[in-house]
Amino acid sequence: MLVIILACCHAIGVASATRALFTARSPQGAMAWVMAMITFPYVAVPLYWVLGRNRFQGYVASRRAGDKVVDALAPELDHLRAFPDPQAPGVPGLFPVLERLGELPFTTGNAVALLIDGKATFDAIFAAVDAARSSVLVQFYIIRDDDIGRALKARLTAKARAGVAVYLLYDEIGCHELSEAYLDALRQAGVHVSAFNTTLGWRNRLQLNFRNHRKIVVVDGHTAFVGGHNVGDEYMGKSPKLGHWRDTHVRCQGPAATLVQLTFAEDWYWATRRMLSLDWELRPAPSGNMPVLVLPTGPADDIESCDLYFFQAISAATKRVWIVSPYFVPDREIVSALQLAVLRGVDVRVMLPKKPDHKLVYLASFSYLPDLETLGVKFYRYGDGFLHQKIILVDDVMASVGTANCDNRSFRLNFEISMAVADPGFVKAVEAMLLEDFSRCQRASADDYEDRSFAFKTGVMLSRLLSPIL
Repeated sequence: MLVIILACCHAIGVASATRALFTARSPQGAMAWVMAMITFPYVAVPLYWVLGRNRFQGYVASRRAGDKVVDALAPELDHLRAFPDPQAPGVPGLFPVLERLGELPFTTGNAVALLIDGKATFDAIFAAVDAARSSVLVQFYIIRDDDIGRALKARLTAKARAGVAVYLLYDEIGCHELSEAYLDALRQAGVHVSAFNTTLGWRNRLQLNFRNHRKIVVVDGHTAFVGGHNVGDEYMGKSPKLGHWRDTHVRCQGPAATLVQLTFAEDWYWATRRMLSLDWELRPAPSGNMPVLVLPTGPADDIESCDLYFFQAISAATKRVWIVSPYFVPDREIVSALQLAVLRGVDVRVMLPKKPDHKLVYLASFSYLPDLETLGVKFYRYGDGFLHQKIILVDDVMASVGTANCDNRSFRLNFEISMAVADPGFVKAVEAMLLEDFSRCQRASADDYEDRSFAFKTGVMLSRLLSPIL
């Protein structure tokens, strides 16, 4: 019997290895899975079926539902298209590609404001929710039942009882500590509540490695909030361990806000199989005329759109590309793009946290210093608390704020959303914000890795080996 069981395990290992050979996300990943499942299938096979999936199955139905909305909005989108002329300054190297990645256009008629740190972000979100008349859509990766979480619950409860349509979507992995009592109280008040339901569908029962990492609030279809903050007291700077929490959100009014609403509606349709009845009229903001692209990305995309977004932003830069990410575990293509940018004479800067909140990701980031810093990429570690914002600044042309980190999880495993703003005034505001952040940083160098102990280097390289699942 033991021989039969072992033979079956190895047969399943060979079958799974064959599947990994054709479906793994990279050749390196395919080789790792094949070797592991053939030599030690008892552990490797279960891990593969939980962590080795390369696509999020079934989300295409949600995309089709969203496509119907986009088709209905097509005439208005054409009218509001920000860059109809492919020869416009700054466009040939960047904007058309980003539009094709996101399958949405840059729209004009938007007003976007930076929201720096937790107080400014949640003050603005709560003010918008309090003023809501028809709908409030809320989606976060993490929601906690603490002071800021209860403040959000109170506002959503009040709005639902006042007759406003309120919807809350959360990621069940990120919110694993959120009590059912918190959610039940919202439901009893009339709030429509759903988990993202990552494991929905028979093919998805084991796909625990995919997450919905988006942070979205949309009020009345015309004011949207996107950025790095989740709902928790640590995002307000109240963590005894991490202290000040440096993060950035944006508030957008105008047509781009309605397209953020579309992203929420697609996620809601996946989770519940119900399309929301919402206001889809594309109205320009009361003031402001910023070109904005909403770029939702995720493991249901036909191509690795988030990875390509970073690659295109870096490749298009002619003067500077500044990247801010709390988690920096890029793939080989992004490393090559950064190296080539330096060789073109581009000012390449990467801002990372000095304090870690995820030790393995923090360690893995050190492994990139010898190949990049010695070539000319400038690394900075933010020292005034914990750095969590996700920013890309390209030349004087575009600034992006969103939820995507420069790591494999955002590139291939998470549902993310970014808001790219091609407005000189906004770019200047982001530049000023980042220069202030750089003043609170220390330069990092290859010596930070080379001069460390053998045990530290071993931990760094082992962490890098785990990068496909970090």
